[in-house]
Amino acid sequence: MKTLKNFFDKIRPLFEEGGKYHWLHSVYDGFETFLFVPNTTSKSGVHIHDSRDTKRTMSIVVVALIPALLFGMYNVGLQHYMAIGQEVGFWTRFFYGFLAVLPQIVVSYVVGLGIEFTAAQMKGEEIAEGFLVTGLLIPMILPVNTPLWMIALATAFAVIFAKEVFGGTGYNIFNVALVARAFLFFAYPSMMSGDRVFVRTGGSFGMGRPEMVNGIAQTIDGFSGATPLGQLAITDAPHFASFGFTGVTGQPLTLSDMFWGFIPGSVGEVSTFAILLGAILLISTGVGSWKTMLSVFLGGLFTISIVNLFAVNPIMEMPAHYHFLLGGFAFGAVFMATDPVTSARTEKGKWIHGFLIGLLAITIRVFNPGYPEGMMLAILLMNAFAPLIDFYVVDANIKRRLKRVEAKNEVNKK
Repeated sequence: MKTLKNFFDKIRPLFEEGGKYHWLHSVYDGFETFLFVPNTTSKSGVHIHDSRDTKRTMSIVVVALIPALLFGMYNVGLQHYMAIGQEVGFWTRFFYGFLAVLPQIVVSYVVGLGIEFTAAQMKGEEIAEGFLVTGLLIPMILPVNTPLWMIALATAFAVIFAKEVFGGTGYNIFNVALVARAFLFFAYPSMMSGDRVFVRTGGSFGMGRPEMVNGIAQTIDGFSGATPLGQLAITDAPHFASFGFTGVTGQPLTLSDMFWGFIPGSVGEVSTFAILLGAILLISTGVGSWKTMLSVFLGGLFTISIVNLFAVNPIMEMPAHYHFLLGGFAFGAVFMATDPVTSARTEKGKWIHGFLIGLLAITIRVFNPGYPEGMMLAILLMNAFAPLIDFYVVDANIKRRLKRVEAKNEVNKK
């Protein structure tokens, strides 16, 4: 690393004012600060001098996402080989999923960072590290069969219209990764929902090449079954007790399968256990707010309890633990609702913000059969109201303090 540091120090004059490549200063600065701690600090003014900066915060979130990402890759391979009825080993499953997901991550980063680097150069500003997390979140919350060109289009749309037009990192109102998913959901709904979009089939590594099944080259076109929430939305069962979740081959799914993540779904959202590991890291490092996470589940539990009392169909009868284990509820609560830019920032506001997300997510799931997954819309809607929540929390605190001052003045007058 010392050799690399010396190299960056040597070429620095080329990118400074008056240098041959001074117009690429933002790009140079972005790479240098990503690899090394900046050697310049503020010497005066109202600045906080501590070890936590944007790069460190984003790096911790990326590390917290790794368990869910790695398990999601394995699960992509697992679901694929289950769908085609072929028994293979652990590493074959993981390698298949790795090669399926890696191009999506690369496309997300190349497109998103390319736009951010270009915007920073045009404005003459430093390149922020916010997209380090967003670039990983986007492929983790999309169906694994999403074409690369769609991921590129959605990433470009989200970065430009949900981030850069507001001023860049720290100024966006809506969660950028969720905007990318919402764009694809409304622009290409057939690619975002259905029986086959959450399991990659149709050839080796999803590239259209024939799959060898029992020594015979085949192209797999589909399988039986949808995601668990999708099954519940279209079931003819009169009650939840008479309904059973099934996997891609029709085998029954247990609560254990749902907790560990052996079910169809988006890459990062299937394993509640892996998400829990990420939550522990975020909370222990102070990067993620446990108040927001807990309040999301409390809001969901409150809504489910009321819905269960007036249940008239299976999805209204479904217990809370199924809601929490299925779909993107846990992932959204841990990694999306806690976004420090788009969520509430006051301590009381975090409780309110998270509670309303949980309430809305369950409401959308239960009362919109055409869209059984409601976490995305719930978080995006509450992103818009987060500043209003903080305003009223702060305003209430100001009024309460003014009353205390007035009361104290009255006592002193007497």
